[in-house]
Amino acid sequence: MEGTDPVNKKLAAALSGGAVLITALTGCGSGDGGGPDPKLGVWAKKVCDAVPAQYTKIKAANAGIAKIASDSDLPPKTAKETYAQAFQDMSDGYKAIATAINGAGAPPGVDGGAKRQQDAVRNLNSLAASYGDLKKKVDGLDTKDQGKFAKGLHEVADQTKEIGRQSSSGTEALKRLEQGDVKEAIAEQQSCKVSASAPPAAKS
Repeated sequence: MEGTDPVNKKLAAALSGGAVLITALTGCGSGDGGGPDPKLGVWAKKVCDAVPAQYTKIKAANAGIAKIASDSDLPPKTAKETYAQAFQDMSDGYKAIATAINGAGAPPGVDGGAKRQQDAVRNLNSLAASYGDLKKKVDGLDTKDQGKFAKGLHEVADQTKEIGRQSSSGTEALKRLEQGDVKEAIAEQQSCKVSASAPPAAKS
């Protein structure tokens, strides 16, 4: 796809930030041995049980975009379908994690836990909505006209700058949610350990 390679690489880099955000939720170290409040453990399980499937989905989206970035001969129609699916999967993945955190409620016995929980939910939902908007944008691209397609991809790539900022905000919100006993409770959940040990998403 002549003229679109730099755009493909920009999109691949933007999407790779999603894996960093997920790692913020799963990349916890082990606890100090004291053991968290059992109620907090139940809360952590509700959150962590939702993570592996979404981590896999987001990682696959990264891999799909990275593949496009390394294949300059990919037909526009195929590229469009890959982008659309990747953005949809990213949107669905973050929405599902936000739903899990929201459904778990505020972490019990944690000072400021409700605010930290809602901040994380809000950031994840915002990120999901932005990826959903990108999917709609890609759906409208004209693959029959190479020039229009390249221009449309440039516009999509420009929108990823805002997504990069949202990913950073989401990462910080998750880190705040995980402070103290919450981090220890999450670290003890097998499902989060599995996600944390999974290989990182491919990058261009």
